[in-house]
Amino acid sequence: MSYKTGFILPVGTKIVVLEDIKRNDNIILNEGMVGVIQQSPLDNTHNYLVRFPDGDEVGLKRRQFAIQKHYRREGMEQTLDDHNLYDYVIFRVIVGSRAFGLDTEESDTDRRGIYLPPAELHWSLYGVPEQLERGEEAYWELQKFIKLALKANPNILEALNSPKVEYAAPITEQLLAQRDIFMSKLLYQTYNGYVISQFKKMRVHLENHGSIRWKHAMHLIRLLLSGITALESNEIMVDVGDYRQKLLSIKQEEMTWEQVNEWRLQLHKQFDAAYQTTKLPERPDYEAANNFLIEARKSMVT
Repeated sequence: MSYKTGFILPVGTKIVVLEDIKRNDNIILNEGMVGVIQQSPLDNTHNYLVRFPDGDEVGLKRRQFAIQKHYRREGMEQTLDDHNLYDYVIFRVIVGSRAFGLDTEESDTDRRGIYLPPAELHWSLYGVPEQLERGEEAYWELQKFIKLALKANPNILEALNSPKVEYAAPITEQLLAQRDIFMSKLLYQTYNGYVISQFKKMRVHLENHGSIRWKHAMHLIRLLLSGITALESNEIMVDVGDYRQKLLSIKQEEMTWEQVNEWRLQLHKQFDAAYQTTKLPERPDYEAANNFLIEARKSMVT
């Protein structure tokens, strides 16, 4: 077993002895005994003073013991190195500014999507991560993705409706064909509430520090525009190219805070009005989402 040994552990840390400790050829501590650090050294070349249940205190080098909580997890932390989980990506799209139609020469290319692991790995004792990340890419495990979509998470709904699809497996095509099951009035609560809370924080930051994150303000306005369209047309507007110049003027600080806030308040009124007349259901179609998830899981049984 290997453990990270580069950090100085604090007093009170519970440890497990990794080898029999001898003194004058007599074993004074058996492998597996548990103790508590009473005194930490300045560096790992010196001993830790550890107290054991019988009251004895023994000096131990860092290599001679493991942190108890790490020791308990050893064996449970089967690495996933034998499985390249990126091989199980079933959906990959470009999101962010390049999908919104707000990209410039400096814009990154952000990718998001879904991965669907083999059933045996998902069912195993070790499980799979809810999200994979590397560089500018992030992929949600299918169940996590669906749960977030049902809650009208903006990032998920935008990924699900991105016009820049790079890869969609056949199982994903089935999901895309019924993505309206995630559309509901919850979208109003999620989008509107988030924008209001963020603008309050920006106002406080402006008052205390004299500045705000203008790019963030731009995307909050974009979110309101998208939300209004969703309530009116039952579609997520990802590409906001029609508003490109006006939105970029926020990012480029060509609009004042007062102008941005005035636009926001106007959009909130439109959002409220759209909510009163929307034909979206009160809740998303949980049953359809669950049925899809089950069938997708079945498809990964080998």
